[in-house]
Amino acid sequence: MSVIPATEIQRLLLPGARPGSGKVTVITGPTASGKSALAIDMALRRGLHIINADSRQVYHGIPIVTAMPTAEELAAVPHHLIDFLPLEAYYSAARFEEDALRVALGEIERCGEALLCGGSMMYVDAFCHGIDLLPEVPDDIRRATYADWRRHGDAWALDQLARLDPEYRAIVDPANMKRVVHALEIIRTSGTTFTSLRTGTRRHRDFDIELIWIEMPRELLFSRINTRVDAMVAAGLEEEAKSVYARRGLNSLNTVGLKEMFAWFDGSMDRATAIERIKKNTRVYAKKQITWHRRRLESLKAES
Repeated sequence: MSVIPATEIQRLLLPGARPGSGKVTVITGPTASGKSALAIDMALRRGLHIINADSRQVYHGIPIVTAMPTAEELAAVPHHLIDFLPLEAYYSAARFEEDALRVALGEIERCGEALLCGGSMMYVDAFCHGIDLLPEVPDDIRRATYADWRRHGDAWALDQLARLDPEYRAIVDPANMKRVVHALEIIRTSGTTFTSLRTGTRRHRDFDIELIWIEMPRELLFSRINTRVDAMVAAGLEEEAKSVYARRGLNSLNTVGLKEMFAWFDGSMDRATAIERIKKNTRVYAKKQITWHRRRLESLKAES
């Protein structure tokens, strides 16, 4: 079993819940902070299942790079929405919201509470607050948009977004190309701007939600990230990346750990550089998760 690190636990009861109809505990935090260990400990003590909220752990075939729970952990605690989709499958925060709510309500009916754990902040937001109901993007538009982006690059995608939806281009993180390309997909599907479809309306749930955020000193977190990457390499990350290299254009494989391995295989960097780049990019991702949490706290304070 994983060892729970020494951490500071921040607990927040989200406003707008309806007491008396069950509770969902949501455990989140930056990557490598010990979310899974804490969730497994809680699940074992309370007799709960765990609902996965990691956008890459939903896919089958990449357990090392996604830090999938071990076979021992999966055997000890039933997990939902994990390791169940082929790499070619499309999955979104909207689909996750629907699936996770269904599982959570079933768990509440079974034992009065549910437990969700993961660090994909769009998934956590979708479950806790709901997301805008955007049109479903047809497969042909998704493939064509993704192919255009891969062919023409980030600058092209950002220019396209600036031309088609300058309001959203002004606020989107230019480093989050997944979000940029998704906006282009929605624009191509709907024939209107992405901005016009974003209402930002927060939906209230029919159960209490307690959000648990794991906090730790940044130097400790970064040390844990570096150690995790070294452990992934020792566990066979290179072999895992080679096994999916032929399908590297899939969106499911556009993730830290694989992108750097693919760059090494392509000859654009050496092995040592690729490993150090994985550590660096994972640390950058952790900083973004921390920023998301702070912005969410500010938003909740503004509502109260």
